[in-house]
Amino acid sequence: MPESPFTFLGDELIHEGMVVSFRNGRFDGPDGEFNRDIVRHPGAVSAIAIDGDDLFLVKQYRAPIDDTMWEIPAGKKDVVGEPSEETIVRELEEEIGMRPATLEPLISLHHSPGFCDEFQEIFLATDLEEVPRRIDSIEEQFMVVQRTPIDQAITMALDGSITDAKSIIGILAAARRLGR
Repeated sequence: MPESPFTFLGDELIHEGMVVSFRNGRFDGPDGEFNRDIVRHPGAVSAIAIDGDDLFLVKQYRAPIDDTMWEIPAGKKDVVGEPSEETIVRELEEEIGMRPATLEPLISLHHSPGFCDEFQEIFLATDLEEVPRRIDSIEEQFMVVQRTPIDQAITMALDGSITDAKSIIGILAAARRLGR
């Protein structure tokens, strides 16, 4: 692949939010300088947490769409310097009350690189041990946790019952890894 003819020149903070920052990015390209809106995100982790023939899904409220949705357990990388493996273990304890003995990288992705730099790492979490849930947010207080047969989760990912991108990608990647 040839080297990119584009150069990042810098960005200016427009707004700093609780989770993301909104920036005006400046770039140099073949036809000169141009600007782009950029949303900076700290990154995130998620997991396909498997216990026997089931995986865990959570249904939680998502303010940007003003609705609830089925997802795999996930969370922001909001502790500076914390390894991704520690972040996902903490998130699994908070959201589903499980601690994995085994974590394997499954797949990684950029959600919406046209405007946002969010990078998601998805793990396969197995050998789960039940632990007390450590609820961290108001959404987690009202979250529904559901054990779902793997084949049912695959169907949900393909029939539109799950519309969350990381969840669809994670479920299908896990299905392939597990030979489903």
